[in-house]
Amino acid sequence: MLVYKKKDLPPDPVHPTDLEKLGFFINDQDQIRQIANAEEGFKFKINANERWNDVRGNSFNECIQRIVTSRLQEVGLSTLRLPLGSQPKDKHVPILVSPNLRTASRITLILGSPDQELGIWTYRSIAEQSINKGSMVEIAREILTNKPDTALIIANMGQLVYHCGSGRAMSQGTWFALPVETAAHPPPRQTWRNLIPRNTNWREHAKCIFEDVLAPESKMVNPEAKIDIIGVEEGGLGAVEYLVENWKSWNSSISGICFSRPQHHKHHLGVEDELSASDDITVPETGSFAHFISTRSRAYVLSDEPLQWPVPGTLEHGCNTYSGNEPVNHEDVIVSSWKSMLQWFDKVYADPAYEEAEFVIEETVEDDEGWEKWRRGEVDAIDDMQKLAVTDELES
Repeated sequence: MLVYKKKDLPPDPVHPTDLEKLGFFINDQDQIRQIANAEEGFKFKINANERWNDVRGNSFNECIQRIVTSRLQEVGLSTLRLPLGSQPKDKHVPILVSPNLRTASRITLILGSPDQELGIWTYRSIAEQSINKGSMVEIAREILTNKPDTALIIANMGQLVYHCGSGRAMSQGTWFALPVETAAHPPPRQTWRNLIPRNTNWREHAKCIFEDVLAPESKMVNPEAKIDIIGVEEGGLGAVEYLVENWKSWNSSISGICFSRPQHHKHHLGVEDELSASDDITVPETGSFAHFISTRSRAYVLSDEPLQWPVPGTLEHGCNTYSGNEPVNHEDVIVSSWKSMLQWFDKVYADPAYEEAEFVIEETVEDDEGWEKWRRGEVDAIDDMQKLAVTDELES
C-alpha cells in the first residue's frame, strides 16, 4: 500500500470570486463572456483535475450570485433571516422580501428549485441568455414595478447548510468547494452544527415560510392578502405537502398555484391516481385541496409545443398541464413560462369563482408487440425478449 505524506499531495486549488480575475466580463447584452474570446462563455471542464474545475466553477457561480443579489436589492428587495428573530451571528437562512409585504393585497411566493441558489432560476440560462433572464431579476422587476399592490417573497430552497466559519448559509455545491488541506482531502464533515433551526431541508424551509412569514399570526403580512405560489420542481412539492396537511387554515388565502416541472403526483393530494371501476376520472371533493389543485392550479412541463399548449399530464399531477416551450432542459421551463404564470394569476385573482375546466390529453404510444406480450405475461425474462427481438428481425 502506498502512503503519501501531506507535502507530497497536490495543493487545493484557489480561485478568486471576481469575474475579471477569473477572465470574464459582462457584455452589453448582459451576457458573461471570456476576456480572451468575447464569443465564448464559461466552460466548466478545462482541466483534467475535477477538483480544480469544481472550485473554479463555484467561484464563478458565487460571482453571479453577488451580481444577482445586488440587482434584486436595487429593485427593492431586502433580506429577511429565518427563523424570524435570528441575529446576524445566529444560524439562519436568508430569503428576500419586498418592502410592501405588510400592506399589499396580493403576495407572490416563489419556491425555487433546491438545486439553485437564492434568486437564481438556472445557471444554464444565465450562461446562454443573460444574467437577468436566467435569474429572478426580471420577474421581481415586473411584479414590483407594474403591480404596486403585490408583494414578493423569494424563498431560499437551495442554501440550507450553515457554515459556522463564514457565518452564512450555503448550498451543498458550495460546501463541497470549501478549502481543504490538499486536493486529495474530502470536504469538511457536516454535523448538527451545520443545521439551521426549522430549516434543515427544503420541506422545513417551505413550512417555515408559511408559518413564520405568511401566517396572519406572524403580523408580517396583510391578513386579507391573497397568495399566488410559483413552485419550481421540489419547491412546488414542498408547497403541496404542507398545504394538503393544513388546507383548512389556508384555503381562504391561496389564490392560485403554478408549477414548473411539477414533482407532485395525485397521491400527494389525497386522491387515487387511478381510474375508477366505471373508467371515470376520480373527481375531487369540492372544497378539498385536490379540488383546488384541479381548478385553480396549472403545471408547465418539458415540451416542444408552443407555450401554454395543452399537453398530457393532468392524470399524473391532478391539474391541467401545459407546454413550457422548452424541449430539452427541465430547469429552463420556468425561464420561458413565468410571464404566462403571472398573466394567469391576474386572471384567477380577478375572479374568485374562476375554475379551470379540466382536460385530459392521452399520450400517444406506438404499438410494440414485445411490450404487449410482456404485459400479458407471455414474456417474463430478458432472454425471452431478446429471442422475440431476433424473431421480429427475421420476420421483417
